Amino acid sequence: MKIVVLGGGISTERHVSLVSGTSVCRALRERGHKAIFVDMFLGLENYTGSLEAAFDQPDGFCGEVAIEKTAPDLEAVKASRKMKSPSRLGKNVLEVCALADCVFLGLHGADGEDGKIQAALELMGVPYTGSGPLSSGMAMDKAMAKMVMESCGVLTPRGRELSYSREDIPELAESLPVPCAVKVVGGGSSIGVELPDTREQLRAALENVLQYGNRVLVEEKIIGRELTVPVLDGRYLSPIEIVAPEGMSFDYVAKYQSGNEGAREICPAPISSEQAEMLGRAALKLHNALGLSVYSRADFILDREGRAWCLEVNTLPGMTPNSLIPKATAVEGMSYGELCEKIVLLSLEVKNRR
Repeated sequence: MKIVVLGGGISTERHVSLVSGTSVCRALRERGHKAIFVDMFLGLENYTGSLEAAFDQPDGFCGEVAIEKTAPDLEAVKASRKMKSPSRLGKNVLEVCALADCVFLGLHGADGEDGKIQAALELMGVPYTGSGPLSSGMAMDKAMAKMVMESCGVLTPRGRELSYSREDIPELAESLPVPCAVKVVGGGSSIGVELPDTREQLRAALENVLQYGNRVLVEEKIIGRELTVPVLDGRYLSPIEIVAPEGMSFDYVAKYQSGNEGAREICPAPISSEQAEMLGRAALKLHNALGLSVYSRADFILDREGRAWCLEVNTLPGMTPNSLIPKATAVEGMSYGELCEKIVLLSLEVKNRR
């Protein structure tokens, strides 16, 4: 098949998406597909051949990329683009997607998980991987997803949505409960998430989060073990426990750096079969309640009383070879390349049913 793998983009999760997308592209090429990697924001601005011939490029446009310790400098990325345009789509992105048998969405965060690119591809009649526009948008919006959790009986921390400006911070720092979690509603990869324990920390948290957006979710802070549960093809996979380095939370650095700075990911998680089933059923219930397709991943805190609190759901979770869903499928004997291809084939089945 001719497959365009879209990655990069202009969200705060750009670095993660570049690694996901190029990894998926290489895996699909190894399985015999004519896959090419296209940065959604930069497009094919350095390619001068015909679009039809792009699928025959020997390297599939897969460059060397890595996840840095800090979030990307998006202003620098914008300045580097040759095409000076307000468009979030780079040169020939939609045109080359229209020539593909399927578009694999290796995107994360804004413009990728919020339903925008899904809507554009729907209008063009181009098949793509994962969930549709409406379901993606609902899941990406943490406040909306929380409402769905509450309505379908998935346990989630108490919280409230609010919009604020810098002038509101002094009053909010005195009135909001602490300890708490402050999250920008459309963030990911732990960017735009703060976990203040004191009012001084809360004030700083509100300042820090404001750079990512002024609409936030403030939640009760739940203490416990961090677990995540992938869903694939209508069933839940092995829960995975994430153990952050001592004294650290599971932040951007802990998620993506190896060694002493990185988190340990234990799959299958060392929990009882009853706990695994409880977590799996909750993840699958939320997946279905949101109307998600093919695959997703729900994140939980398992507290000391054995209750599983759902924090969020990811519709396009990380897809590097070391990401969480590949770890869970590897336990079942599925290789990374097989997983990438399965996501494509399942997505085409969903498209045909629609």
